[in-house]
Order: sequence, then C-alpha cells, then structure tokens
Amino acid sequence: MSKLLSSGVVQGAGFLVGCVVFWEVVVRVLGVREFLFPAPTTVIAEIASYPKFFLTNALYTLMVTALGFAIALSLGVLLAIGIVYSRFLENTLYSLLVALNSIPKVALAPLFVIWLGTEIAPKIAVAVTIAIFAIVVDTVLGLRSVDPETLNMARAARANEWQILRKIRFPSALPSLFAGMKVAISFALVGALVGEFVAGNKGLGHAILLAQGQFDTPRVFAAILILGVMGTALFYLVDVIERYVLPWHVSHRGTRKAM
Repeated sequence: MSKLLSSGVVQGAGFLVGCVVFWEVVVRVLGVREFLFPAPTTVIAEIASYPKFFLTNALYTLMVTALGFAIALSLGVLLAIGIVYSRFLENTLYSLLVALNSIPKVALAPLFVIWLGTEIAPKIAVAVTIAIFAIVVDTVLGLRSVDPETLNMARAARANEWQILRKIRFPSALPSLFAGMKVAISFALVGALVGEFVAGNKGLGHAILLAQGQFDTPRVFAAILILGVMGTALFYLVDVIERYVLPWHVSHRGTRKAM
C-alpha cells in the first residue's frame, strides 16, 4: 500500500510541477504583465516575503473550515438517521434541506451576519450550510442501502432498532458517508471563504478582498494557491482516514493487494 500511495503521490506531484513550469515559461516567453497574470516564482516570492501574514490568515480559514465541517458532519449524520427512521422528517426536513441547498449561499451569508454578528460564528454557519447537504444525502443513501434480507434476519434474531442501526445500518453506510465527507470538506472551505468575503476581518478570503482593492494580483494568486493546497490536503486527509477505517471496501481492494 505504501508503494502504491508513494507512486500516486509522485505522479500527482510530477504533474503539478509540470503545470507550474509550463505556467512560468508561458508567462516569461509571452511577457505577460505581473498585474494581469504573475509568474509562479512571483507568487511564491510574495508568500516568502510575508510568511506571518499568510500563515495567520490561512490558520484562521482552516479553523473555520474544520469547525464548520465538524458541525456539518455531526448534525448531518443525526439528521440522516432521523430521516431514515421517520416518514414525517423525510417529508418535511428533507424537502427543506433540498430547498435550502438550491439557494445561493452568498445570498444567505448577509442574514447570518445580521443574526450572528461579524465574528467567527456567521462564517461557520455558512460553512455548515454548504457542507451539510452532501453529508445528509450520502448518509441517507448508505443507511437505506442495506440488504433487506439482512435486516429481516436481524429482526428475526430479536435485535432492536438501535442494535440494527449500530451494528448493521451504520457500518454499511460508512462508504457513502465518507464519499459525502470528501465533498463536504471542500464545500466547508468554500463556505468559510464566502463568509470571509461577506463579513471578514481575518482569513484568506479577507486577504483576497484587500489585495483586490489594491490591485495586488500576486497577493491574490498567493492566497488562491494556499487555498488550493489546503483544500487538496483536507480532501486527501479524509481519503487516508477512509483507507484505514474501511480497508475491506471494494474501492480499496486494489491497494491491499499492492501492499
């Protein structure tokens, strides 16, 4: 498994390095002005020149993302269980979540600012609002995908609904849950950024707005680069956790053979 992972990391890193080199060459050869499209070396130099600024704002955005994701995960799993076991919740709450998901979150963000103030709370609320839908939908799908014969056998053995949920439904739903988590962690980062755009005095979103107002394109690209690295790292962190929690799943059987 380690060989397979290292091979995948090398291939991915090699492709990214190639893209960066191509970007650098095109900008230099065509003489693109820094104001319009800075070269990678200029962007990296910007980060190196202000490491404390970028580190402080990145950590703030990461904290908002992590808190929003954690709340969305906890609340989403509970809501999914309620929807699966309650026809009333399925007909009401599920429809409400679908309706809320169709509303652009940029339109909801000002309301969260009015209700929760301008500190960290509205940013977390936006992150939760964006991330929770993927958790609920995938968890509901997983909880309902259990073989009916397995459920009938469990009930015939006099297992109660809590035992069925804990020992049959939830373990079977884990692959779907992790799929939702991979989507939700990226959405939580987007939500944190949206919150910082609307009402922020910290974070990478706030840094982008300040740089845009000053027409500081290298700083905008630097913040975007950090966001890209952060989002990629969070996604693969969830993926690594999934590999350790679900080594038996069909999606990981190839990696087990390669160990």
